[in-house]
This record gives sequence, C-alpha cells and structure tokens, in this order.
Amino acid sequence: MKFIDEAKIQVIAGNGGDGSASFRREKNIPKGGPDGGDGGRGGSVIAVADRNINTLVEFRYTRIFKAQKGENGRGAQCYGKGGEDLIVRVPVGTVFTDTTSGEVVADLAADGQTVCLARGGKGGLGNLHFKSSTNRAPRQHTLGEPGEEWELALELKVLADVGLLGMPNAGKSTFIRAVSAARPKVADYPFTTLAPNLGVVRVDSERSFVIADIPGLIEGAAEGAGLGHQFLRHLQRTHLLLHLVDISPRWEAGDPVHEARAIVEELRKYDQQLYDKPRWLVLNKIDMVDEAEREAVVAKFVADYGWEGPVFAISALDGSGCNALTYAVMDYLETQAPRPAEDESGAGLPASDPPAAG
Repeated sequence: MKFIDEAKIQVIAGNGGDGSASFRREKNIPKGGPDGGDGGRGGSVIAVADRNINTLVEFRYTRIFKAQKGENGRGAQCYGKGGEDLIVRVPVGTVFTDTTSGEVVADLAADGQTVCLARGGKGGLGNLHFKSSTNRAPRQHTLGEPGEEWELALELKVLADVGLLGMPNAGKSTFIRAVSAARPKVADYPFTTLAPNLGVVRVDSERSFVIADIPGLIEGAAEGAGLGHQFLRHLQRTHLLLHLVDISPRWEAGDPVHEARAIVEELRKYDQQLYDKPRWLVLNKIDMVDEAEREAVVAKFVADYGWEGPVFAISALDGSGCNALTYAVMDYLETQAPRPAEDESGAGLPASDPPAAG
C-alpha cells in the first residue's frame, strides 16, 4: 500500500430538523391546541484514532465527509429522529489543522482517542413550546440550525521512541533490519527508502521499543534538494535520535564530518525543538575499516566533528555493536525518557470541541 501522510478533507455536520407547527385534531375534542414536535439534532462528524490503520491513503480518494441531518418534527408531539454521527477512523498520530486559521484542532496520539470535528445543528422547536395563557393557538416554530462545516488538513506523525537520522546510504535501513523484524528495501544506491518504516526492537522478552527509519537527508533539503524535509515530521514524537554516519573508506569525494554537520544544520532549519532532542552519534560500516585502524578512525572522526555526546561504532551489516547500542537505548528510554502508562480501560477520550469560528 502506498504510504500517504498528508491529506485535506471537508467535514460537514448534519443540519437540525425543523420544528413542526401542528394542532391536535381528534373527534369530539374541539380546539385541541398545539402539538407540534421538535426537530431532531443533526449528526456530528467524529474522528477516532485506530491503531489498525497505518496511512492516510483513504483520504486521497474520499475527501468529503457529511453526517446525516435530523428529521423534522411532526404533529401529535412527535419529535424528529436525530441524525446519526459519522465516525471517521484515522491512524494513531494524526494531527488535524484548520486550513483557514492554521489552528491545530486535534492531535490523536493514542489508540481509541476521539475528537468531534464538526458538531451537528440543533433541532428547531415545535409550536408546542410557544403555548401560553395569552397565546392559545401559536403558529410559531423554529427551523433547525445548520451543522458546522470545516476544511481540515490531516498530517500523520508516526509514533516511535527512537528515530534514525542520516545521509542516504548511511545504512539506516540495514540497521533497522538488523535489530528488528522490519524489512525495508536495501540497495547500493541513494534514496532506496522512500517512506518511513517502523520496527519493534525487542531487547528481551519483556522490554522493547519502536524505532523509525525515514528517507535520508542531504545538504540543501530545506531548499527542496533530494526529498527535502518531507518526512522529518515523523521524528518529532521520538525521545531520542540516532545519527548514523558512514565512516567506511569511500571512493567518492565525500567528507563524513561535513556531511554529519550538514544533516544537523538541516535539522535546525526544519524545527528547533527537533534539533534540541537528545542525539547520539552512531558510526556505521565499521566492518569496512581495517580492524587495526578502527579505534584511530573513530577517534579522529569524533575529534574532527567536535562531538562530546555518546558515540557507538557498529556494523549494521554483520551486527557488530548493534546489541550494545540497543541495550543502551533501552536503558535510556527507561530512565531518562519514561513513556506514559497506557490506559488499561481501553476507553477513548471524550470528543472535544470542534474548531472555533473565524
């Protein structure tokens, strides 16, 4: 299935039904009086986060979501039936934004979480409500209110504990294949990864974390080079970034220190908060460096780069150093970035208010 992480939709709540202007007419009961019922409330459009959905592809083909309108009131004090709510299921991690104001309407970051995107209109009042001692035969009634209507932008931000960052062909996909059951495409040319991939890393039978692999960045991504910043949003929910750098002897004239700095600069241009996230340096393809020279090569890179944080030298191809890295990540997540406990009841959150007018 094609991975789609952006879409625009129109949500239209149902109009309320009109109130009825009716009078009771039965045999042997003259002047029966008003008995017009109220109109039914219009249906609302409600979004629900569903962990069984992984992409917004459905919203590329269905763009208008319209709830049912309420029925009109009738005589004999019959109230109109309310319109049914329209349930829209979206992937966990979907953010809704009002396209007019740019306001974030909702961020569904938990399975089962709900939000009311457009609220149905109230039903009109029947003439029964207008009866009084001075108005015995009211003919007044009110019309149903229109339902709310909004145009919303949907943006999917995948949920992961750890994000992989690096140049194309730095070995991110090979790494995620080595430490998880995910099987992203791997090849010896740039941009083999065209969409985010998620993998579950099991450290032992009771401990695991989720890692996200996104397409590689290149210098100038802020200006649209390569795939640009298109997929960086998927790293915004992570607790830790692993910056993979290829330190193998390469024939092409590439400076790994310059490339590493360029990636971090692109991160800063995109989002300061993402730039400020904890970041570890992972020097990959160490298997291609002569064993006697590995320690010196790693030390030289760290010195030239001016790095003072955690450093790991690994080979994603043969697995060297990968276990030590995954255990260190697990320890960090459990101590420095504890994840919130899940709601054991499994109940969704109550639907919140739709966007404010204007």
